[in-house]
Amino acid sequence: MIFVNNMTYPFLSIIGIGEDGINSLSDQARRCLKNASYVFGGKRHLRLANTLIQGQTEIWSSPIQESINKINNLKPESVAILASGDPFWYGIGPLAVQSLAINDWQSFPTLSSYSLACNRLGWSGQTIETISLCGRSLETLRPALIPGRRTLILSENESTPHNVKAYLEKWQIPYKLFYILEALGGPRERIRSFLLKESLPGTIDPLNMIALELDRFEGLPYCHGRKDSYFRHDGQLTKQYIRTATLSALQPFPGALLWDIGTGSGSIAIEWMLTHPGCKAIAIESRHDRAVRARENAYSLGVPSLKIIEGKAPEALDKLPRPDAVFIGGGLTAPDLLKTVWRNLHPYGRLVINSVTTESDQILFQTQQQLGGTISRLQIQHYESLGNYHGFRPDRTITQYCVTRLP
Repeated sequence: MIFVNNMTYPFLSIIGIGEDGINSLSDQARRCLKNASYVFGGKRHLRLANTLIQGQTEIWSSPIQESINKINNLKPESVAILASGDPFWYGIGPLAVQSLAINDWQSFPTLSSYSLACNRLGWSGQTIETISLCGRSLETLRPALIPGRRTLILSENESTPHNVKAYLEKWQIPYKLFYILEALGGPRERIRSFLLKESLPGTIDPLNMIALELDRFEGLPYCHGRKDSYFRHDGQLTKQYIRTATLSALQPFPGALLWDIGTGSGSIAIEWMLTHPGCKAIAIESRHDRAVRARENAYSLGVPSLKIIEGKAPEALDKLPRPDAVFIGGGLTAPDLLKTVWRNLHPYGRLVINSVTTESDQILFQTQQQLGGTISRLQIQHYESLGNYHGFRPDRTITQYCVTRLP
């Protein structure tokens, strides 16, 4: 804590600033900035507030964690961070405070770019999709593109609008209007809109956002069991209806980590991650060609952060972060696999195993005797023509084992 006139203040002040500079800062934010011995920020932020800054300025390092470490080591000096708009909405805020106590810092947000965009376009903020492409792969945009909906995209630089338009064309996603909003809230503010067949301008301010009014198209469903055609595979694929039952058994929740052992096409891990932006997954696959295919599927379906490990379980599981859920779709007969998985699974974590052979079924029956849980038989039949007649053709029966590890 910092003592000023017998008053105590946190040593770190995180101050959101807009393109209008210090005009949008509250009196308290101005005092904190003026009294700070050190001020960290990007070149643009430091330039916007240079008339108030009296302490030593520090431009963010690369990697930025080095600057964060330096800030933590400056305590109890008075330190300020300058950030864009709302520091805790796709901003530096969470990273800056992750190792600090709640009374070590304070934040002074101003209007975020998303709020400004909604107020310029007359959009209802709670009904739109928002995403940032700053430091993120363009593929992460895919799940946020919903038919007939509006999407706000924070651009990384002047090339982002052109890259987004190219991806929309690649994915065959139409839009009614493509907005480019530049330098919102400042003297250089400009908003331009473009129809689907219109070209984007060659000159775009590096500080920009994209707003999309999407048309109708076949969107990526917000449910388990997406069509098999979404996944490239060589036959090693958990089919649509079985995948639905498997994800339901795994019970994903925000922030949870899945181990997908014997991932094949990656369909279980990918759908786990599509459940919520916070869901994480590690896919383990022994065959190189399948690992490559799973990675391609992850990129095309908008979850490029899927971690894929080439190797055989249980050896490939060594030193991985503990999972909240484990799915075993292959390799169940490997020695010590179940012991390793069960030992690493978090309390209340879910283990789900799909089996198609009698040898694996025997292991499941033995495991249930030791660990409890449930065993179910899943079979799907498809109605199809049989010459001049019709009938149901059954898929291979799946034996599914589900168990929760209790504390």
